[in-house]
Amino acid sequence: MTKFNRRDFLQAGGSLLAVSAIPGLLPQAAWAADSVKLGLLHSLTGTIALAEASLVDAEKLAIEEINAAGGVMGKKIEAVIEDGASDWPTFAEKTKKLLQRDKVAAIVGCYTSASRKAVLPVLNQNKGLLYYPTYYEGQEEDKQVLYPSQEATQSVIAAIEWMAKQQGKTFFLVGSDYIYPRTCNKIAKPTITKAGGKTVGEEYVPLGHTEFSSIINKIKAAKPDWIYSTVVGGSNVAFYKQLKAAGLGGDKQKLLSTVVSENEIDGIGKENAVGYFACMGYFQSIKSARNEKFVKAIKAKYGQDRVVGDPMQVAYNSVYLWKLAVEKAKSFDVDKVIAASSGLELDAPEGMIKFHATNHHVAKRVRIGRARADGQFDIVHETGVIEPNPFPKL
Repeated sequence: MTKFNRRDFLQAGGSLLAVSAIPGLLPQAAWAADSVKLGLLHSLTGTIALAEASLVDAEKLAIEEINAAGGVMGKKIEAVIEDGASDWPTFAEKTKKLLQRDKVAAIVGCYTSASRKAVLPVLNQNKGLLYYPTYYEGQEEDKQVLYPSQEATQSVIAAIEWMAKQQGKTFFLVGSDYIYPRTCNKIAKPTITKAGGKTVGEEYVPLGHTEFSSIINKIKAAKPDWIYSTVVGGSNVAFYKQLKAAGLGGDKQKLLSTVVSENEIDGIGKENAVGYFACMGYFQSIKSARNEKFVKAIKAKYGQDRVVGDPMQVAYNSVYLWKLAVEKAKSFDVDKVIAASSGLELDAPEGMIKFHATNHHVAKRVRIGRARADGQFDIVHETGVIEPNPFPKL
């Protein structure tokens, strides 16, 4: 048997995989990797961290559960976690590292569309695979990306149609200034018109913006029945607080967001969100045995005060969808995993979801909830299963 010392071991990387590079040290059978790497790429710092950091917790829980049940094709999942830092070039740089240096089998990651767009060239150049766990604007079908959350037609159209059936049909649109809000509003405006409503204002603010007094004055002047909000991340802390301070709290002004889940409310402050509405595929308050088991596991791992929002649940689903596709394909090969995802179903905490045969998106239900004083949502509306339509005719 080859002799080696501690320095040889450390220089080789100090791990079973690295030691396999020392000939004769281990039998051939032991050289094979007994784990597979999965990249987790999210903003753990910066303005988007308020909404995004919690996704890693859900992904880690899924990995822990899968490993406890025997792993994926006999291999334990090893998480490689990177911080995109709310900076799009950083996301691209970290994606390159995960694929080229860490050799991850897939990545669950990104939150904003800007971060996702930044990593697409890297994924295509390196034949990587991304599970994108956030509701988004659609208008995309990348061959290296799977989209297990709702695209805009599944949430925006359902939300606007429901709002228009309630009291009043005038709408003021407020969003952060990037791809998702602007595309959502391109879908929202003709939907409002079709429903017999009227758009009375449309405003955008930079990511991280915290001064909403000018927009709030415009809202007061327009007196809309509804505010439709696509303001994201830390800006919502300021927006919701300033609306309430201006006398436009949830008891006075109807507001619906397609980007504020329980996780954001935790950061915004429960008292500032009471009475406002949100449209999501998932709410923690869903009554089902599958969801109750999921919520119980989150609280057992991270504390009884932890809440679960839609992107967090989809991030959890993403790890399981990758596992199922790998097992169906009987391979970690990216092309085979993508092919195996066609028509793949998952009994998720939100209910049954199913990948479309060709467009990489999922068929699913969406729900509308009203925020309570405890930060949870009372579900007031639920759709049937909505097929994905990422390229609607606007």
